[in-house]
Amino acid sequence: MAVEGEKKTVLEMIQADGADEGCVTFVLHDEDHTLGNSVRYMIMKNVDVEFCGYTITHPSESKINFRIQTRGGIPATEPLRKGLNDLNDVCQHVLNTFQAKVNAFKEGQETSME
Repeated sequence: MAVEGEKKTVLEMIQADGADEGCVTFVLHDEDHTLGNSVRYMIMKNVDVEFCGYTITHPSESKINFRIQTRGGIPATEPLRKGLNDLNDVCQHVLNTFQAKVNAFKEGQETSME
């Protein structure tokens, strides 16, 4: 348990002894299916990824075990990083588009009231 003021670990990397860097389990704390399925989808779009899946250990725990296996000796951290960055880009695009439409709607409301 984290002591007050101490930064809590968000991501852990678990690798079996003797396993290569292309086969890793990541543990994401304080997350659920919302992030798990989105990140899994983005990672699976990468052609260098052979397998990507996640499990929620128990419904009362808010952590995800995320397994990534890559082809060609590529470290599993690379597709994870790319998948998170790609998901961030998609979310930013959705946010920008939504905000632009809200602003356009508000401007339309203001001009119709004049």
